[in-house]
Amino acid sequence: MMARFLARRMVTYVVIVTAAIRLACLLTTDAQQTVRLQYRNSSPGPTTAQAEPSFQLFNDGAAAIPLNELTIRYYLTGSETYRFSCSWAMVGCTTVTGQFVRQAGDDQYLELGFTGGTLNPGATSGDIQLRLSRADGRIFTQSDDHSYGVQSSYANWDKVAVYVQGRLVWGTPGRTDTPTPQGAAAELFDDFSYAGSSDPLLALRGWTVRSGSGRPGVRGATWSPSAVSFPDGLLTLDSSTDGTASGTVQTSLLTANHKFHEGTYAARVRFSDTPTSGADGEHVVQTFFTIAPSGGDMDPDYCELDFEYLPNGGWDEPGTVLNATTWETYRAYPWQAVNAQTTERASFEGWHDLVIQVSGERVKYYVDGRLFADHGDIHYPEQPMRIQFNQWFIDLSGASTTRTYRQQVDWIYHIKDQVVSPAAVQLGVAAFRAAGTAFIDTVPAPPSGVQPSVEAGQDLAPSPPR
Repeated sequence: MMARFLARRMVTYVVIVTAAIRLACLLTTDAQQTVRLQYRNSSPGPTTAQAEPSFQLFNDGAAAIPLNELTIRYYLTGSETYRFSCSWAMVGCTTVTGQFVRQAGDDQYLELGFTGGTLNPGATSGDIQLRLSRADGRIFTQSDDHSYGVQSSYANWDKVAVYVQGRLVWGTPGRTDTPTPQGAAAELFDDFSYAGSSDPLLALRGWTVRSGSGRPGVRGATWSPSAVSFPDGLLTLDSSTDGTASGTVQTSLLTANHKFHEGTYAARVRFSDTPTSGADGEHVVQTFFTIAPSGGDMDPDYCELDFEYLPNGGWDEPGTVLNATTWETYRAYPWQAVNAQTTERASFEGWHDLVIQVSGERVKYYVDGRLFADHGDIHYPEQPMRIQFNQWFIDLSGASTTRTYRQQVDWIYHIKDQVVSPAAVQLGVAAFRAAGTAFIDTVPAPPSGVQPSVEAGQDLAPSPPR
């Protein structure tokens, strides 16, 4: 019997490793062993008020590399808060993004990314000139930083790491920048293998299917558990309306606890441009977001991170839009919003991998591996949030025939306090599925007294009266 048990464990291990290797091979591009970084330092003193590292990238391979798939990590020692700015870049400073990511102990790194552009074969990015300083303006020691060097002219430098699609292709990372083994971090993963909205496993695993009434959406509409289902392991939200408030059904699935803050959030979501039945035309909102409760108008502790898809427009938008919105606070009447929003006016019908990274005072949104939005500053979330999927109506067109809109979700994944690339998210999800893991939640609940005492549905997305 023990031999059979060990054999099954060995088979499971082999399946996981094989899946990871296969996916790694799929992600391998000609960037491997072909991206090279050079570095110089315009302020090489051991202590400084402003570090001035500069980089240039070379593509020594035969294939072009989209710059938005590439990141650079410069490793520092010290728990102080730093700021960075781009002094000049041949690719344009407006395309250069950056965030500081804290690691174990006193280590952190500056991760640089790009919003667009291409590194062609045989080409160089040209100069990327940066400035780093402490937020308090004090002099700091840079000579103990892993990535520090004294050369004033460009030379190959392997103490700065380069990643393509989350995979290391150049350099030696800092001592704490190592992959997190599956199960070693606090994680939530769910592939939505439930019998239906009344399945007791939902509550046992920390989910609430919303019922009753309340905002956002049409006043007098009902949030209906019966319109939430899980066919073939897909969370399915079927929201419908007959043109009246009493005949309008909205749908929502949310975590019971507000216990998610910094880290990476990801979900595979299917947006729909047209209803599954009835005529089109309603202002419907399909969402994946995190949210903390509001204590009232202009609450400074309120926070919300949104993906919102409007297939028929709404809120003064005449056509299809996808919004990424990071909320600081709001007032309902008269309406006032304090947020950062990025909008693309295009169809996103179909399946999409959505990723939100929350770290280092920045919130980054990715769609199918592409950086979609980069927000932060006063909009950075201050407290733990819940995770939620909603499909609701902004208003009603007045049509009398019933129409039903469908949003679906394949899986949800969160890793606490870790910045995980979209490509690494895919590897993690594939490993869970290869191991037959339908659900795991090791994210700790907030300490007693920290968890907000808010009834389900009372802290949901603001519904502007436009």
